[in-house]
Amino acid sequence: MNEVLISIILGILGLLLGSFAGASVWRLRARELASDKDSHEEYDHEEYKKLKKLNNNTLRNDRSTCLSCDYKLRWYDLIPLLSWIGLGGKCRRCKQKIGYMEPVIEIGLALFFVVSYLLWPMSLDSFVGIVSIIIWLIAGVGLAIMTVYDIKWFLLPDSVSYSVIGLGLISSIIAVIGSEDKLYALSSVAGSVLILGGLYYFLYVVSKHKWVGFGDVKLGIGLGLLLANWHLAFIALFMANLVGCLFVIPLMLLGKLGRKSRVPFGPMLIAGAVIAMLVGNLLFDWYIGLLY
Repeated sequence: MNEVLISIILGILGLLLGSFAGASVWRLRARELASDKDSHEEYDHEEYKKLKKLNNNTLRNDRSTCLSCDYKLRWYDLIPLLSWIGLGGKCRRCKQKIGYMEPVIEIGLALFFVVSYLLWPMSLDSFVGIVSIIIWLIAGVGLAIMTVYDIKWFLLPDSVSYSVIGLGLISSIIAVIGSEDKLYALSSVAGSVLILGGLYYFLYVVSKHKWVGFGDVKLGIGLGLLLANWHLAFIALFMANLVGCLFVIPLMLLGKLGRKSRVPFGPMLIAGAVIAMLVGNLLFDWYIGLLY
């Protein structure tokens, strides 16, 4: 198959999995609210009332539902992106707005799948390269869920974080096994985890979890394992802070954010890691070339 056909297939797969990721965000939130309620912790009562119906479904009858009128979506309501466009971003029955999260996450994952394939730094003629990109794409679904979740609620769900860590561990093991210098590869993985996970753990402890949450620490560990390379971890860290500056500074100048405003750092760290994975080696070689 040529690159165009593979890109189209991956784009469609990204749209489908983006739809799954969007639905998962609401189900994870519903479970979190129910857990907070059962643990007698503070929770948003209105939001719990709106989402609690999602916890009543079994695996057999777990169908997507309009959160406003309980309309059970049909198959033609669930075609990624096309159904949203056809309905004008509204529920078929009650005409309430669905919102932009669903199409954005679908398009985002489709682009992530295609761009990852086109810019993948490893040879796709090798077993390691093929398995690595498959793991990366699967992890991308979890990263998309975490991105949206953190933006909406300033939290990173543990279940998804642990899944990304598990996928990262598998990817790191494969990278070490496939390396000619296994000792260096292993030390590079350790350095990557230390740079991303260790740094945020240090900030978490020093600030008494005011600067970053422990969810960012777990995310850093997962991304460090996925990158499995210490210099890519440095690039991810730099790019995450650069993306943060490009996002935060304009909003502060416009008065949209203040010094004490909460800003979700998870999406920035994820963006930095994606950039590092796909073009990090090129950036590293370019920088080294400037020095010499």
